Amino acid sequence: MASLQQRIRWSKPVLFLACLLPLFLLVLRAVNDDLGANPVEALTHDTGDWALRFLLASLAVTPLRMLTGRSWLIRYRRMLGLFAFFYALVHFTIYLWIDQGFLWSEIIADILKRPYITLGFAAFLILVPLAMTSTKGMLRRLGKRWIMLHRLVYASALLGILHFVWLVKADYREPGLYLLIFLLLMLFRIPPLKRRLQHA
Repeated sequence: MASLQQRIRWSKPVLFLACLLPLFLLVLRAVNDDLGANPVEALTHDTGDWALRFLLASLAVTPLRMLTGRSWLIRYRRMLGLFAFFYALVHFTIYLWIDQGFLWSEIIADILKRPYITLGFAAFLILVPLAMTSTKGMLRRLGKRWIMLHRLVYASALLGILHFVWLVKADYREPGLYLLIFLLLMLFRIPPLKRRLQHA
């Protein structure tokens, strides 16, 4: 029977491929001209959605660990967080390249003029130093400062969700669901509840 370490070692490549699957399916749709009437919008929205989903998935690891007592779940959090950054980077690149054609004056004006783009840009900028300091080496170098820095992920997630809320014109069900999930996940970070669950 495989040990826990062996199962984790083999499950990580499976998780990695599963995290790439949404991008593969999106590329497949693009190749087959199956992105609808507005392909750029479909590419932008889909990658943004997956960035949020992976960000929430990474935030869900700690509550799941607290509820189940399975501390090994924490070993998947970094990969989920990095994939959140990866999809956010693809999302932002599509906006810069395909949507705006790297016209920097228009991009800067767009970011400053449209609040939902300002929020999305801020959410992405927060993720950049988190991704850059995600290694074990940076954790050791930064010590307690690493924990404080990586708590900014909460702000990034909230800004990303508000970016989505502000973007939609009428149907708020999907961004509303993301907001509800985020708030539920944040409840587990409230010190009294966190202490209670940790000592349960």
